Amino acid sequence: MSVTTIDAKMLKKMFLAGAKNLEAKKEWINELNVFPVPDGDTGTNMTLTIMSAAKEVGSIEEDTMEALAKAISSGSLRGARGNSGVILSQLFRGFTKVIRNTEKLDSNIIAQALQKATETAYKAVMKPKEGTILTVAKAISDKAVELAGEKKDLTVFFDQIIKHADDVLSQTPEMLPVLKQAGVVDSGGQGLMQVLKGAYDGFLGKEIDLKIESSKSSKVVIQKEEETDIEFGYCTEFIVVTNEVFEIEQELEFKKYLSSIGDCVVVVSDDEIVKVHVHTNDPGLAIQKALTYGALTSIKIDNMREEHQEKLIKDAEKVAREQEEVEEEEIKKYQEKKSVGFIAVSAGEGLDEIFQGVGVDYLIQGGQTMNPSTEDMLEAISKVNADTVFILPNNSNIILAAQQATYLVEDKKILVVPSKTIPQGITAMIAYMADKTPEENLEMMTKEMKKVKTGQVTYAVRDTVIDDKEIKENDIMGLGDHTILAVGNEIENVTLKTIELMMTDEAELISIYYGLEMTEDNAQKLYQKVEAAYPDCDIELHCGGQPIYYYILSVE
Repeated sequence: MSVTTIDAKMLKKMFLAGAKNLEAKKEWINELNVFPVPDGDTGTNMTLTIMSAAKEVGSIEEDTMEALAKAISSGSLRGARGNSGVILSQLFRGFTKVIRNTEKLDSNIIAQALQKATETAYKAVMKPKEGTILTVAKAISDKAVELAGEKKDLTVFFDQIIKHADDVLSQTPEMLPVLKQAGVVDSGGQGLMQVLKGAYDGFLGKEIDLKIESSKSSKVVIQKEEETDIEFGYCTEFIVVTNEVFEIEQELEFKKYLSSIGDCVVVVSDDEIVKVHVHTNDPGLAIQKALTYGALTSIKIDNMREEHQEKLIKDAEKVAREQEEVEEEEIKKYQEKKSVGFIAVSAGEGLDEIFQGVGVDYLIQGGQTMNPSTEDMLEAISKVNADTVFILPNNSNIILAAQQATYLVEDKKILVVPSKTIPQGITAMIAYMADKTPEENLEMMTKEMKKVKTGQVTYAVRDTVIDDKEIKENDIMGLGDHTILAVGNEIENVTLKTIELMMTDEAELISIYYGLEMTEDNAQKLYQKVEAAYPDCDIELHCGGQPIYYYILSVE
């Protein structure tokens, strides 16, 4: 039987099936990455991005195309991690722009949506490169447009699109020499194909577990001790749907009021949605106050004095108090208004201290082993009370996520310094001058950081060949800004060789940041050898504390 249209219920099923298929294949996709470094990369980033959207899709109460489009676009936008994740979120964003006001999708509408998806993704990338996920996305949309007029049966329509896109994916090594040398297809393109193939399986009615697990879970361990009297008897929870963004001032005011009528107060806001929890003796007062901010939903009131498990309540109160104390400390820390603030991505206690020492206000933990999401960026921005906020991603795979966050913030000027490495970020911060305008500083910081050469020493996770270098699993590699500089069996020797290949006649400073797996004694021995080899240069040694990378190096 021919199927010519799909409704919101079917599209929801297809999207969740695509997400689950990508999640199942993420490690395989990670292994397609050209550089054999031990990073959570393409497969992980794309999976975290789509799962952020899948959680929102899975919580939709009424399956309408508008609600589905909003959940897919918003969830993927906020959850986007890494370049591949950001591009995937932009594909979803473009697709949902076309479908949100329709009730059913036929081949023509789907083709238009896929075409808009490709256009949106290409615009998001400053210098689009063929042989990547963008090429595969274009193949999908081009084939859809070609077939839309003649293939009304969606079973045939989807099947032919997938076959064509698979063929284009297989040609990506011919478009990018680095893929051909490594003997792999583009990992981002393969990730996109797994989403499409999973969605097709959902369309065909194949049995798939569509349950989406929450990424955050808590476990309460209960120990026996004396029960205590309950001061406030009603556990009250509800959600406020506001007509506009719930500002921090409103949140603080609401928390203060709830604290005056009860305890265990938790208020969590996300744009127009505010989740509220309070223990009080008069739930009506909490509800009346909440109605001044918007409409209420998901109201739940429990009489805790009638509960038999008072110990559970006691533990919940303790957790809530601790959370409240943490929130109060954060508010105190960031409440002083500044004209300019700084956010940096860091990956180690030593590096954290260095960034704080050069003026960074807020640190996002991440970097190579876990790329922060756009949502992480937005949360950091909300914590820095400044008119202008500079973001230093310090990783080429985080820059797009940072730039995406700038489009979602309206009350502050957000400037992204395109730092690709930790040393570049440090140099950019040192170059900042308070008497210059933000725009002048952005230009100057960007100019200065480009003078820095970065090296990173780590180990290979698989066999491969790159730039005519044969690499075996567990080999030690020295990575430069653009390629692998040195390969060997000993960390110190590879590090020295990497520095040698980074050096120039103009070099004045060599900085060495040693990681978690290196002892201070190891680092001191390396320092002495570098000092002896380059007597005309200043040599700095720092404890970076970063995982995965034995040493991070810079020459400037």
